[in-house]
Amino acid sequence: MFLGTYTPKLDEKGRFFLPAKYRDELAEGLVITRAQERCLAIYPMATFVAMTQEMAQAPGTVKQVRDYQRMLASGASDEVPDKQGRITVPTQLRHYAGLDKDIVVAGAINRVEVWDLAAWEAYAGQQEPVFAAMNEELPGAPAS
Repeated sequence: MFLGTYTPKLDEKGRFFLPAKYRDELAEGLVITRAQERCLAIYPMATFVAMTQEMAQAPGTVKQVRDYQRMLASGASDEVPDKQGRITVPTQLRHYAGLDKDIVVAGAINRVEVWDLAAWEAYAGQQEPVFAAMNEELPGAPAS
């Protein structure tokens, strides 16, 4: 499970240090891909494989299914962290998410998200009041 928010720096080669608490779960390999809201998602390899196997069962005759599969897979890159715990974000993914130097790495339960710092701050600023005002139960959310 991935929790917390961190602010590592992206270096000139497009690499950043994974937070130490995420490294064990991602040490054997990961997949980094496009996600909604113009951020990136990092999944442990096993999680990504299970997710795509489930997606492969969806009917290919549904345009929305094909579109999602294309966008997810065409932007995906399998990576292995180096001995220092760094991963490289491919150029096309850095462009997609608008990543430069200042980034946010946020735990999102089953995945890690990577955001441009300014984009994260804008997103979080919009979502915090919505989150605080939620009054309907979401599946798996703790009861208040």
